[in-house]
Amino acid sequence: MRYEDGMSEGFSEAAIAAEFETGEREETVELARAHIATRLARMTLGTVVVILGVAMLVLPGPGILAIAGGLFILAKDVAWADRLLQHLRKKVPGIPDDGKIPRSQIVTMSVMGLGALAVSAWWFLIR
Repeated sequence: MRYEDGMSEGFSEAAIAAEFETGEREETVELARAHIATRLARMTLGTVVVILGVAMLVLPGPGILAIAGGLFILAKDVAWADRLLQHLRKKVPGIPDDGKIPRSQIVTMSVMGLGALAVSAWWFLIR
C-alpha cells in the first residue's frame, strides 16, 4: 500500500466519522458518504459565489448581493458564514429581529440584481 492510499483512506474514515457525529444521523456508511458529497458541493458552490461577489465589487454586477447569497449557501455548513450572515442581516434596514427576510424583499433584490446584470451585459457586450 502506498502512503497516499493510506492518507486517502484515513481522510475518508475521518470524514465519515465526523458526518456520523455532526450530520443528520445517517444510519449507513453509504448515506454518510452521500451527505458528505452534498455538503462539499454546497460548500464549493457557496465559496465560488462569494468569490464572484468579491470580484463584482470592482467589476460590474451586484457584488454585495452575490456575497450575501454565497454566505447564505455556506451558512448551512460553516459556522463563521452563519455568524457573518446574521451580522449582515442586522445591518440591512427593514429586516425583522428574527432575521427572516420577507419574501417581497427577496423578490425585489433578485429583480434588481438581475436588472443590474442585464444592464451590465448590455453595456459591455451589446452596446
